[in-house]
Amino acid sequence: MHSAALRFLIPVVLLASLAGCSKKDGVAGGPVGKGGPVPVNVGEALKKDMPLDLRAIGNVESMATVEVKAQVGGELLEVNFKEGQDVKKGDLLFSIQPLLYETLLAQAEANLVKDRVQAENARRAAERNSALGTKGAISPEQLDQMRAVAEAAEAAVKADEALVKIARVRLGYATIESSINGRTGAVHVQPGNLIKDNADTAMTTIKQMAPIYVTFAVPEQHLADIRRGLAERALPVTALNPKSGHALARGTVTFIANAVDMTTGTITLKATFPNDDRALWPGAFVDVVLRLDTETGVTVVPSSAVTMGQKGPQVFVVKADGAADLRSVTVGRTVGQESIISKGVEPGEQVVTNGQFRLVPGAKVLVKPEVETPLR
Repeated sequence: MHSAALRFLIPVVLLASLAGCSKKDGVAGGPVGKGGPVPVNVGEALKKDMPLDLRAIGNVESMATVEVKAQVGGELLEVNFKEGQDVKKGDLLFSIQPLLYETLLAQAEANLVKDRVQAENARRAAERNSALGTKGAISPEQLDQMRAVAEAAEAAVKADEALVKIARVRLGYATIESSINGRTGAVHVQPGNLIKDNADTAMTTIKQMAPIYVTFAVPEQHLADIRRGLAERALPVTALNPKSGHALARGTVTFIANAVDMTTGTITLKATFPNDDRALWPGAFVDVVLRLDTETGVTVVPSSAVTMGQKGPQVFVVKADGAADLRSVTVGRTVGQESIISKGVEPGEQVVTNGQFRLVPGAKVLVKPEVETPLR
């Protein structure tokens, strides 16, 4: 009987001892943070201007693309540029053998001279016979016939003049010039090749590089704001490197599509960039930031300070006595690493940006400098 009592008392004593140690060491009892200041990182709520940006993926497009083709056939004599060379409007690109077209022009000019002489003779004859007709020496029928001959000769002269113009134009086509400022592509013909007029394959392609377009699409719900913004001012657009995020160029919106894409619910926009430094290249994809508006004088906190609680977004604010005050906040929107707070925090207050998951309302905090490894 005595032995059984001892066996019963020993576990009870051990349990009581463990409970006492637990309370003494702080393992059980009391919320986290009651034992001493909780190390945290903090940031300051600021009053500043915040941009309202729309982000999209854009495609760089040349404003003008010209496929260079010959309008007359013949042997190619010269290629007067290098592949990938910048050219200006009017620069000579190709030279085609002009001998045939020079000969055709000479023939047309000779026919014109001949017909002019014949037309002048016919005119004078008609004038002379017209005087004789008044005296009755020539019948009216003969007089009408002479006048018809003179008019036909004048018509032949006009036809010859047109043929001379055509021959000059065709001779001009033997030298091919650039019709725009741009950059040439690959050359698909070489001197000595026989060139066909209006061949299927272009001799080269020229793309305008400056200025240049970036085409992108935004959700249709922003259309009214975009149209209103354009009516008031130029809407700035920044093109960013998709990998590094660095700004490549800055331009403005210059085009809004005349219809919303029903399949995607987006509206297509085009922004024009000067591109004097050739930072944008036709066909490339870039990140696009459209500055739609700017909110002035709003309260901003680091986005890492905002957590989600049972009642919604919340922020721990460090009071003057070093205690943590838990506040429900209204978040307007987030821009980058910052969140706009429309209610709950005032500019100048310190908010906990790291370590808030160890806090309870009223807990004392120990402000630590920012570190790369997050506090846990």
